[in-house]
Amino acid sequence: MNQDQLKASVAQAALQHILPQLNSDTILGIGTGSTANFFIDFLAEHKGAFDGCVASSEASAERLRAHGIPVYDLNESGTLEFYIDGADESNERLELIKGGGAALTREKIVAAASKTFICIADESKLVNVLGEFPLPIEVIPMARSYVARELVAMGADPVYREGVVTDNGNIILDLYNFQIATPRAIETAINQIVGVVTNGLFANRPADILMLATQDGVVTKTVG
Repeated sequence: MNQDQLKASVAQAALQHILPQLNSDTILGIGTGSTANFFIDFLAEHKGAFDGCVASSEASAERLRAHGIPVYDLNESGTLEFYIDGADESNERLELIKGGGAALTREKIVAAASKTFICIADESKLVNVLGEFPLPIEVIPMARSYVARELVAMGADPVYREGVVTDNGNIILDLYNFQIATPRAIETAINQIVGVVTNGLFANRPADILMLATQDGVVTKTVG
């Protein structure tokens, strides 16, 4: 299978996992990116089985609406049953790097508001140590240089992602050459830098279920 076929297979597996648990009151959290897009497209075939969705980005909200799926504001929705999203990297503890699509802050908010976070990815995203994929940091624009200096002091090589403005009106710094041996501690430390909105480490709130597409089928991982 090629990359798109792997993404489609794991998106379909995630849908089959949650379908028996949906009802007319269920509101789902939906992530951002190419794998999440496959999930949205498959979900549309069952839009009568649930109430609607909260989207982690404007792009995902538009895709949901195009399928006729209601999109709600999280403030109106309360706790969500499931959050389904992809990842740029995952370790065996289901701690993630996310934010390649610059939606990390809203993704982190929706994940925090969800009972069960199902991460869908292909097997290439599973790593022993996070950090080969550059770690995204969402930063308030006026703090860009200050935050970059603080990140250099932590041992990272921050690079401004040119031409990218988040849905929240902020900028992205991507951290290169930064192995993340202690994801929870590093997530907390970066978030304490003044001017950082949040970073793309999902370690203090990791995934609950990781579904990985392989050439031999979908493998499901949990912790504990």
